[in-house]
Amino acid sequence: MNLALFDQFMSPQILGLPLITLALLTPLIMFPTQNNRWLTNRFSTLQSWAINSLTKHLMLPINKTGHKWSIILTSLVTLLLTINLLGLLPYTFTPTTQLSTNMALAIPMWMATVLTGFRNQPTTSLGHLLPEGTPTLLSPTLILIETISLFIRPLALGIRLTANLTAGHLLIQLTSTSVLALVKTTMTLSALTTATLILLTILELAVAMIQAYVFVLLLSLYLQENI
Repeated sequence: MNLALFDQFMSPQILGLPLITLALLTPLIMFPTQNNRWLTNRFSTLQSWAINSLTKHLMLPINKTGHKWSIILTSLVTLLLTINLLGLLPYTFTPTTQLSTNMALAIPMWMATVLTGFRNQPTTSLGHLLPEGTPTLLSPTLILIETISLFIRPLALGIRLTANLTAGHLLIQLTSTSVLALVKTTMTLSALTTATLILLTILELAVAMIQAYVFVLLLSLYLQENI
């Protein structure tokens, strides 16, 4: 009885390997660490190359004025990437499948880009609400539409990330449940479903990385409009 009560606190294992080990090693693999050596090893060089390439792609659509945001944007994409990938481990929870978590990341970052625009170039920022050459009669309607689209941006960021990750996890859950149900009936169909599950897992790995990148890339585009 006591053993059954405390089983929930035990670290789940796959092939004898505790999943907590994978969860602890993943940030060490992704995050470069500073050291005092003149020469770094191949692993540190690979980490630095990956971070530099990612930062270069994020800063590509932004003017030099916005390059001071590189640390914030690179840290955000690394955080999202780590959370998304760790959430694919069995018996784990993905915080980015919750809309509240994603909105807590999207709203402050979006608000920072908007306030930056109003502080540095208020005329240009207000000019985005009314395209040039708009007829006078359509001006109030277009201003209303552009204002609504401006405030929808953080909601779209949060919903996109939540929907994509939730859909992928739901498909994996349903497919894995089907595998367990088909094992008792037909092994051939169960093997085909298992192959489908492996392909879905690979696809979800790609989605986890792409959605983290798209989230921050859209923020960088919003920043470009306000600097």
